[in-house]
Amino acid sequence: MPREAEQVPRRSFLKVAGATAATASITSLAGCGGGGGDSGGDSDGDSGDDTGDSGDDTGDSGDDSGGGGTSLRYGRGAHSSTLDPQNTTSGEVAKVTNQAYEGLIAFQPGEAALTESLATDWSLDGDSVTLTLREDVTFHDGSDFTADDFIATYRRFVDDDYEYHFEDSSVYGPFTLGNWIDEVEAPGDYELSISLTQTYAPFLRNLAMFAAVVISQEAIEGDTNLDDEMVGTGPFQLETLDDANNRIQLTAYDDYWGEGANVDEVLFLTRGQNSTRAQALVEEELDIIDGLDPDSMQIIEGSDTAENRTATGINIGYMAFNLSRVEAFRDRRVRQAISHAIDTATIVEEIYSGIATQADQPIPPALFGHNDDISPYEYDPEQAQSLLEEAGYGDGFSFTLTTFQNPRGYNPAPLPTAETIRSNLADVGIEMEIDDRQFSDYLTYTSEGRHDATLAGWYTDNADPDNFCYVLLHPQVEVPEGQDWVSWDTEGFNTSNNAAWANSEYMSLVEEAQRTTNQDDRADLYSQAAQIAHDEAPWVFIDYADEVRGVRNAVSNYTVAAIGGPFLEQVELE
Repeated sequence: MPREAEQVPRRSFLKVAGATAATASITSLAGCGGGGGDSGGDSDGDSGDDTGDSGDDTGDSGDDSGGGGTSLRYGRGAHSSTLDPQNTTSGEVAKVTNQAYEGLIAFQPGEAALTESLATDWSLDGDSVTLTLREDVTFHDGSDFTADDFIATYRRFVDDDYEYHFEDSSVYGPFTLGNWIDEVEAPGDYELSISLTQTYAPFLRNLAMFAAVVISQEAIEGDTNLDDEMVGTGPFQLETLDDANNRIQLTAYDDYWGEGANVDEVLFLTRGQNSTRAQALVEEELDIIDGLDPDSMQIIEGSDTAENRTATGINIGYMAFNLSRVEAFRDRRVRQAISHAIDTATIVEEIYSGIATQADQPIPPALFGHNDDISPYEYDPEQAQSLLEEAGYGDGFSFTLTTFQNPRGYNPAPLPTAETIRSNLADVGIEMEIDDRQFSDYLTYTSEGRHDATLAGWYTDNADPDNFCYVLLHPQVEVPEGQDWVSWDTEGFNTSNNAAWANSEYMSLVEEAQRTTNQDDRADLYSQAAQIAHDEAPWVFIDYADEVRGVRNAVSNYTVAAIGGPFLEQVELE
């Protein structure tokens, strides 16, 4: 029976950064071959990622057989540091949590189109969102799913007046839900009415993000440790979390509301080195692997037991200048000089050979709003030296580049990349040290703004340009007049903006695009914003990478996906 509507007031400190209305259709990205997308930003401030894996080739007990039945073995380069989707920005976490948790809305496997999940119908009209929820759904703890579970999930994420608010929640909270929701009502057990602060075009797509999945209210308000337990509605449930061996075992959930999984269990196994992971695949010790580089792809290519499968990616790899920490980086000429000094073409063509293209702006080519008139910075040491002299740094300066040890899809070889950058910069008199860290440590370090510069990257969360332009390069705070950067310790600062860049013209364009309902108009605004980002160079734009997976021949019905997933419940094994 419907009950009195519950109202959740918006947190007073949440900022309104502009919004848009009805989500315009987005380029559909059909996966090529099979797949399994890594949802989750990975920004390094991480929408991120978390590992805890040292990069060696140990990391599991050696028993990959699981507990009986049909076992799907998924090999990756790093372990998940948490199982709490509100406590991370990591794609490594999302790979696991997406198997056990579901959102109100989902992405179709291999595409950017939205599809039903825990909601069966929805509408967005101006600043009003209504959703009809699915009935007869149960959580893994046996409790029934209702509108109250979404409300508890939302409040845990962003409402500091809620008794069970998670104070250490990730940066996803504000830009996914908090900045945009004014209040939530539940007119009935299976109805939600959401009032937005303004019309915000990407909102429905935000509901499909990995960070917006619905957690059981009973788990939130009980004594469940969500770092170590998962209480969702998805096709798989947690069986074993083995941090000591970097191993996670999931089993099929028998009471799942949908068709259910085609395998009895999924094992997430860590192999830190790309080559070791690829060799384990061809020797049929693993069924699906990710995080491949050209060398490991060659191992698979020459095998008769597995194959490489690819899909168009929606991601970017880049080097961010921390303007809040290094004074030299506050001069645009210095940033442009370094962009000219680094041979990104060689990095992409030789180190990432065959799996990436040069980047030139924040928006990947697969998304509307990508400015086709922009070209990558040319490798030109003489121009770099001239700009440095013009800026007063002709004799050079020094800084430290923080990077991660484990391979990422957008950067499959972080140390060779950093070493190439160091060599290039030495040619123009800039001394650079490399600070390489395990991924979990790297994420913490950069999220605290302790880096001078950092190698970073981002996978799309919602297949909208806003997820790059706003999430990664908008500070989401007021900017001191006449300044194009903000201090890292500014209250409310968006730590996913790991450059601490704050260009007012750029920010205005991005905010207007959020409020704009027509996709062509939005595309024009983002195109202008992309030009500013290119010219102002808060990043060295490095690459856009394909989604690449290694897949054993015995695997069928696997879709390589750039967003959402990996959709492991669909996979079948011979």
